[in-house]
Amino acid sequence: MIRLLKQMKMQDRRMALLCILLVGGQVYLDLNLPDYTKEITTLVSMENSVLSAYFIAGGKMLACAFASAALSVIVGYYAAKIAADFSFDIREKVFDKVAAFGSGEIKKFSAASLITRTTNDITQIQMVIAMGLQVMVKAPIMAVWAVTKIVGTSWQLSVVTAGAVVLLITVIGVLMFLLLPKFRKVQKQVDDVNRVVRENLTGLRVVRAFNAEAYQEEKFEQANEALMKTQMFTMRGMAFLFPVMIFVQSGLTLAIYWIGAYLINGIAIPAAGTAEEIAAAVAARAAFLGDVVAFNSYALYVVMSFVLLMAIFMILPRAQVSAVRINEVLDADIAVREGDGAGEVKEKGTVEFCDVTFRYPDAAEDCLKHISFKANPGETVAFIGATGSGKSTLAGLAARLYDATEGKVLIDGADIRMYTFQELYDRMGYVPQKAVLFSDTIQNNVTFGSCGHAVTAEDVSRAGEIAQASEFVGKMEHGLESRIARGGSNVSGGQKQRLSIARAIARKPEILIFDDSFSALDYKTDRALREKIAAELKGTTCLIIAQRIGTIRHADKIIVLDNGEAVGIGTHEELMQTCPVYREIALSQLSQEELA
Repeated sequence: MIRLLKQMKMQDRRMALLCILLVGGQVYLDLNLPDYTKEITTLVSMENSVLSAYFIAGGKMLACAFASAALSVIVGYYAAKIAADFSFDIREKVFDKVAAFGSGEIKKFSAASLITRTTNDITQIQMVIAMGLQVMVKAPIMAVWAVTKIVGTSWQLSVVTAGAVVLLITVIGVLMFLLLPKFRKVQKQVDDVNRVVRENLTGLRVVRAFNAEAYQEEKFEQANEALMKTQMFTMRGMAFLFPVMIFVQSGLTLAIYWIGAYLINGIAIPAAGTAEEIAAAVAARAAFLGDVVAFNSYALYVVMSFVLLMAIFMILPRAQVSAVRINEVLDADIAVREGDGAGEVKEKGTVEFCDVTFRYPDAAEDCLKHISFKANPGETVAFIGATGSGKSTLAGLAARLYDATEGKVLIDGADIRMYTFQELYDRMGYVPQKAVLFSDTIQNNVTFGSCGHAVTAEDVSRAGEIAQASEFVGKMEHGLESRIARGGSNVSGGQKQRLSIARAIARKPEILIFDDSFSALDYKTDRALREKIAAELKGTTCLIIAQRIGTIRHADKIIVLDNGEAVGIGTHEELMQTCPVYREIALSQLSQEELA
């Protein structure tokens, strides 16, 4: 928590200091009220008191009360503003850090957990700051100040008050010991609920298609019930404090007045004394009665301080856990870091793998082993292989979603790790295996992001024609201004892929990477798209990962992957003669006549 608070802006720190000073003034005004109560009590006990004295003391009490309320409103405003500003800054830092994560970091934390950390966890910190500046600061100041006010009044009353405080501290300590581990569990269980809900919403069609609603409901029930039980345990524990507080508060008041009455009764009024002696004894009793009334008020302030602290204790442990989780994200080491810049490069549009080996973090074995090839400018290099052979991993290395464990990946003759992200992705158009569209117009989806030049309307139109998207876009009511629903739910899988391809082509990149990006296209559209790419993008280097022989058979170079190794490199005709793995894949899809 302290590490996070150190990141607070200087302006907010100054406001926090102002809040502390205003809280001190508020406590000073509040602790003056028992003095005026004592004064009024003493006046009531005196026979010769005048009405104006009551008005003066009461007026002072009202002035203190109104001034304290005004300071409380000001402190509340500034505390809320500081908390909101701080949470805004931390949320922005967490979002920026997550945006810089690679696939490995995302898998390490999980998307559900990162969402919880960016929302719920930061909200917990915000609540602690907003309440802490009002309560956490006020409670100890009030307790210490109130104790200094009552010290020396009566040792008997002081002992009773100390006993009440010790009892409260003991109860709070025991509860914190029991509840703190549960608070740590709550945030993880919120992650679990978030994960189940996210899985259910993402896979809703599959769930319904397989009549798995009951199974998903049971999964949610288990995660939700675990969270509910933990929260019930913590809330019952915290709820136990309230009756304890009321018992201690009421018992302390009773004890103070009981002992006070005994002590007042101990001040004897001489039966045979002079009038002055009797008046002095009566005045002493009246004065001590005022002391007892004031002492009770101060003692209740001490107890109230612990009541206020209790409110913080209810959320502080959970906020501390949230702070640890946020720091885990901010401190996470990013595997793929931006380079300083490649400077002048000798080549243009080349991709070269130099003895590249890659292993995922914590994996038992290498995913890719000693891959070497070079894609020259304007060439089409295709990759094919069985599921799990490493095709998409290879595309990820070319797009620098990962860094090679061994060896080098060269873009335009320079190590890919030397490029800034802007330099690298200005050269590259990447179409992922899973087409991703955003909740926006088709125009904005195609022109999404930034590159080395402005994407014009002509670029969008040309990209749509090459990607075979113009036909279905033209049939939409608003054309390019038609809106895409969240997740692209109002277009088909093939349409999403074509728009994703158009987005990459519109950037006019040197290198295009298609990671199994034609899988949802029918054969006719697939062929038309490839012909357009060959005709319109002659100078563009293309890396194509595909499952269909028909998609890649006309590539300049085909690389066959098997268990992470390149078992064949050549043209379609060459591989049919020299590579058994490729020949087996080809014959499983096409007949001898079709292959001929």
